[in-house]
Amino acid sequence: MKIGVISDTHLSKGSCELPEKLTADFKKCDLIIHAGDLTDICVLETLSKISKTEAVCGNMDGHSLKPRLAEKKIFNIEGKKICVMHGYGHPDKLVDILKDELFKESPDIIIFGHSHQPKNEYIDGVLFFNPGSATDTVYAPYRSYGIIEIDKGEIKAEIYKL
Repeated sequence: MKIGVISDTHLSKGSCELPEKLTADFKKCDLIIHAGDLTDICVLETLSKISKTEAVCGNMDGHSLKPRLAEKKIFNIEGKKICVMHGYGHPDKLVDILKDELFKESPDIIIFGHSHQPKNEYIDGVLFFNPGSATDTVYAPYRSYGIIEIDKGEIKAEIYKL
């Protein structure tokens, strides 16, 4: 299973285009997960045309998106439990906040956003994966997205710079 991961796109109806490299890579994915802060439904519609897409609500998602998107989602994929939540609070405290919110679920992977800072790190035996932002460099060293592959119980996760 190949999963495209994106977050913090902060796009609007007038500018809903995603980077070409990201789009090409996501066409090879079985699933796309958006970890919040879409800011407009057009992002979800664009991603859904590429592959099956799931998304959670972020703190910048307005009234048109909040009723459509859950705050958290949990998936069991290829024997691995994946928890998805945008996150909130100060970026320096984000990992601790996500632990408090999600460790009771016994996840193998926590996918999140909010900080715009890419992260691909095992902490206490759990992969914390933040793809960064594919469209914005506020608080981030570069624009990025991620791909997670789960095959025969093995997890391979990569961050791709744009």
